[in-house]
Amino acid sequence: MAAVLAEQMSFQMKRRPSAAELRSWDASLRVLADDLVQADLDRVDVFLEYQLPLSSKRIDVVLAGRHPRRDAPSYVIVELKQWSEAERFEDDPELVLQPSYGPRPILHPVAQVRSYGEYLLDFTSVLHGTTDVLAGAAYLHNATTTSVGALYDYPQDELGRLFTKQNRGEWLDFLRSRLAPADGSAYADRLLHSAIAPSKQLMAVAAEEVRRREQFVLLDEQRVAFDLVMHEVEKARAGDHKSVVIVSGGPGSGKSVIALSLLGELNRRGRSAIHATGSRSFTQTLRRVAGAGSRQVQSLFKYFNSFMDADKNGFDVLIADEAHRLRETSANRWTKAEHRSGKAQVDELIDAARVPVFLLDENQVVRPGELGTVEDIEKAARQRGIDVHHVDLSAQYRCGGSEAYIDWVERLLGLRAGGPIPWEGDPKFEVHVVESPSAMEAALAAKLEEHYGARMAAGYCWPWSDPRKDGSLVPDVRIDAWARPWNLKGDRSVGGAPPAALWASEPAGFGQVGCVYTAQGFEYDWNGVLMGPDLVWRTDRWVAVRSANRDPDFRNARKVSAQEFDALVRNVYKVLLSRGMRGTLLFSTDAETQALLHRLVARDQHTS
Repeated sequence: MAAVLAEQMSFQMKRRPSAAELRSWDASLRVLADDLVQADLDRVDVFLEYQLPLSSKRIDVVLAGRHPRRDAPSYVIVELKQWSEAERFEDDPELVLQPSYGPRPILHPVAQVRSYGEYLLDFTSVLHGTTDVLAGAAYLHNATTTSVGALYDYPQDELGRLFTKQNRGEWLDFLRSRLAPADGSAYADRLLHSAIAPSKQLMAVAAEEVRRREQFVLLDEQRVAFDLVMHEVEKARAGDHKSVVIVSGGPGSGKSVIALSLLGELNRRGRSAIHATGSRSFTQTLRRVAGAGSRQVQSLFKYFNSFMDADKNGFDVLIADEAHRLRETSANRWTKAEHRSGKAQVDELIDAARVPVFLLDENQVVRPGELGTVEDIEKAARQRGIDVHHVDLSAQYRCGGSEAYIDWVERLLGLRAGGPIPWEGDPKFEVHVVESPSAMEAALAAKLEEHYGARMAAGYCWPWSDPRKDGSLVPDVRIDAWARPWNLKGDRSVGGAPPAALWASEPAGFGQVGCVYTAQGFEYDWNGVLMGPDLVWRTDRWVAVRSANRDPDFRNARKVSAQEFDALVRNVYKVLLSRGMRGTLLFSTDAETQALLHRLVARDQHTS
C-alpha cells in the first residue's frame, strides 16, 4: 500500500514521498488494517491521504460506512501517529513537544484532527447541517497512556478523541460505535462526489471575524502560529517578557486568515491588538469590510508607517500583515520632523508591541525598497536580545489548494529550479491559454454570469492616465483593437468605477484592468493575466525588458539594477498568476512568449 500511495503522490502532487513517509505508511496502515479486521469492519471503505477541499492539507485516513444504529452515513477521520512519547509545551495544553520534531512546538493531535473535522463540515456539502455523522480520533498506536499522559489534559469530544495502544480495546469499541459491519461503498461515494461549498472568502467574513466569533478554521501550522502568539501574549503579560513571532508562507497559505483570527480573538479577550500592512488597497478594504459601520473597528487597521512616534510596548500585539512590504524607513519627504523616529521601520514595529507578529512571503517583494525578509526581521530582533519564533506555513489554500499549479508557476517564471514544464492538469484548478484579450474578457464575463468572481490584471506595461474631466476612464491598456482602462488610482469612485483599494472586491471593478498593487493580497475565483512585453521568452530563457515597463519605481537604473529589475518583474507576475481560486487564463502580447505558453498548456485545454 505504501508503494501505491507513493505512486499516486508522484502522479498527482509531482513529488516523491520521503523515506520517513514510506516507513510511516507501512507501519501505521498495517496496524489500522489489523484493527479494522478485529473490529469486524473489514467492509468499510477507507480513504488514505484524503485531501481537504480547497486545501493542500491531507487527512491520514477517512473511514466511510453505515452508522450502526440507523440507516445513515457515518465517517471517521483518523490521524495516525507513530509517537511513543510526547509532552505539553510549557503550560499550553494545545501545543506539544515530541522528540522527532526537536524543540519547536507542534499542534496537539486531538486539536489537529478536530480542526480537520470542522473544516470538512464547513466545506463539504453533504455534511452541511448534519449531526452525528462525523467523528475524529488521533491514534498513537506505539504509545502508552503513561508516556503521553499530559496529552489527556486537552479536552476531547466526538470530533477529537485520543487513543493509544494501551487502550486499544476502547479504540475498537469507538470504531464499532461509529461504523456498522456492512458495505460502506455507497456512503463513500457520497462523500467522494460531494459538491464543495464556495470557500469563505477572507473579505466577505472579516466583519464577523473581528467583531464576533471566529469564522475560519485554522489547520496544523496555521493553528500552531495562532496558539504560539496567544502563548507569547500571556507569557508577556505574566512577566516582563518580549518576543517576536514570524509566520512565513507562500500565496494563499493562510497568513491573512491567521492575522484576522488573532485580531478578533485578542480583542475579544481584552488584549490590545492592532493590524498593519504596507498596502493601501488591503488596508482600506479591511477597514471597509471588517469595520463596516464601526469606526472603532476601522481604527484597528493601520499602515506600517503609523508607528514612528508610538509608545514603546504600547500594544500587547502588533500584527504586521504582508510584512514583505516593509521599507527601510517610514519617513519620506512629507514626514514632519517631530514624527521622524530616526529608526528603521522594522525597529519601529518591534518597539510598538510586546509581541510583534510578522506575516510574510519573501517571493512577493514587487517594489524597489521593500525588504521584509525572515533574515532581516530575525537580525533586528536578536540585535536587541529579543526571542524570535518562526513558523513556516507549508500548506497552500489559494489556487484551489493546487500545489501542482504553484509549482508550475514558479518553474515557469524561473523562481524554482528546473525550468518551465508542461501543465499536466489538476482537477482542483484549471489553466487556459487564450488567443486574445477579448477572448479572455468574454470567458471571464461568462464566469461572472455563473456567479463566480473574476478579474483581469496585467503587467505595468502601458501608460496610466487620470480620468477625463467628464468622469470617463481612458482605455490605456491597448492590445491591437482591444482597449480597456486601468483601475482607478485614487481613493474616490469615478464614473461608476470603484476606488483603487476596492477594485478586487467591488463588482464594478470588472471592466478595468488591475495591476499588482491592487491585486496583491486579494483573490477571486477566475483570474485573467495579461503578460506584457516587459518579460518575454527568448529561445530558452526569460528576458526582462526594462524599456517596456511603465512603473515609475522601476525606471531609474541607478536605483534599480538590471538584476533587481529582473527579479522584481518575475515576482510581479508570480503575484498576478496566483490570485485565482478556480482557474487562470493567460495571454502574452509577445508572439514567442505566447508560443511557449501554448506549448506548455495542452491545446484541448485552450479556451476559444
